Amino acid sequence: MEIGRVVLKIAGRDAGKAAAIVDVIDSNTVLIDGQTRRRKVNIRHIELTMKTVKIEKNDSSEKVIAALKTAGFEFEEKKQKKSGEKASKPVSKRSQKASVEKPKSDAKGKKTGKKSAKKSAKKPSKK
Repeated sequence: MEIGRVVLKIAGRDAGKAAAIVDVIDSNTVLIDGQTRRRKVNIRHIELTMKTVKIEKNDSSEKVIAALKTAGFEFEEKKQKKSGEKASKPVSKRSQKASVEKPKSDAKGKKTGKKSAKKSAKKPSKK
């Protein structure tokens, strides 16, 4: 296993996709990048091919993808985010409860529908 060796991922969500070895971490794991996400993988989860590409250790993703394109591999174009665009956050339960209509009150200010708040009982003071 050397840097620049083209491999096929055979396990996980990136299975069947081509990548290149960017760094050899130890005897069991390597860092790959290409059609897959850049990640550390176990060598049991990749299949080595006879092809190699000319890259250096820890090259950027753009350089690795360009080298794989020249070797004949195709890539899907990633959609670019618009500047200032943020991912929408899920609505929390608290904000959903706050948006629910509150019971209406009658002309005297008393709430209708549900019982009003508990009356505060005054305790006699001890003197």
